[in-house]
Formats: sequence, C-alpha cells, structure tokens
Amino acid sequence: MDSQVIELLGRHRLADELLMAGLEVAYPARDRGVDVIAYADLDEQAGQFVACPIQMKAASGRRFEVHQKYAKFPGLLLAYVWNLRSPDEAETFALTYPEAVRVAEAMGWTETSSWTEKGGYSSKLSVRLAELLEPYRMTPDRWYEKVLTLTGRAV
Repeated sequence: MDSQVIELLGRHRLADELLMAGLEVAYPARDRGVDVIAYADLDEQAGQFVACPIQMKAASGRRFEVHQKYAKFPGLLLAYVWNLRSPDEAETFALTYPEAVRVAEAMGWTETSSWTEKGGYSSKLSVRLAELLEPYRMTPDRWYEKVLTLTGRAV
C-alpha cells in the first residue's frame, strides 16, 4: 500500500474510534499540524463544547516518532494508528506531546543528534518501547476520558 492509502486508512480508523467513543470529528481545511479535531458538543457529561486537536501518525507497521515542532500546540494529542495493512491487527495509541517526550527520554532519544540537530526521532517498535507505550493504548472509553481530561473537563 502506498503512503496516501495508509494515511486515508488511518484517518478513517481514527474517526471510527472517536465516534465509537461518543465524540464528534472535524477535519481542518488546511494541514498546519492538526489532522483531526475530536469534540463533544451536546454531551451531558462534558457539560459544554470541548475540542481537542489531534496529529495522526499512520503506519502499515509499528513506528513511533516524536518531533519537537509539535511542542507549539497546547493540548495536542499525538495519535499513532498502526498495523493498517491488517484490520484485525490495527491498534491505536494516543499521547500528549509531553507524554511522548517522556517516552523519548526513557528511550534515550533526546540525547541523540537526530533529536538535537534535526528536532525529532523515529523508530520501529522494540520490546522496551512497546512496554512504555502500553498505558497509552486506546479504547472508546479511554478516548473519551483522554479528550475530556485534556480539555479540562473531569470524567
């Protein structure tokens, strides 16, 4: 599959997960670092309109990346949608930028020239990285909680 197909599959899978979580989905007209906006508008639990920007990283396999350029977006979620070549194996993880940087620090990536000179790091999934990411595996309940917590609404 080419990269455009992977991107489309990831976008649709992410939207599906957010909708199943009881959230709504919007797409910015331009790509300036936010791919999807998850929001709750008429939800009684949210109590008011709340929205959360999401940068999606879609992959046919399992690849984690963190880039310093995303630090400028307060409340941004980084959604990693993986294994898109096989719907039965597809999985999604979501981290705030600070959470993703903590994973990068734990992996020692922030001490590399890739991080300091190029502003980011990308790696295939290792056993250690999988362990660090497991708390960020998403389900409908976890999506709802993550979005509302990030927007300042307690769940």
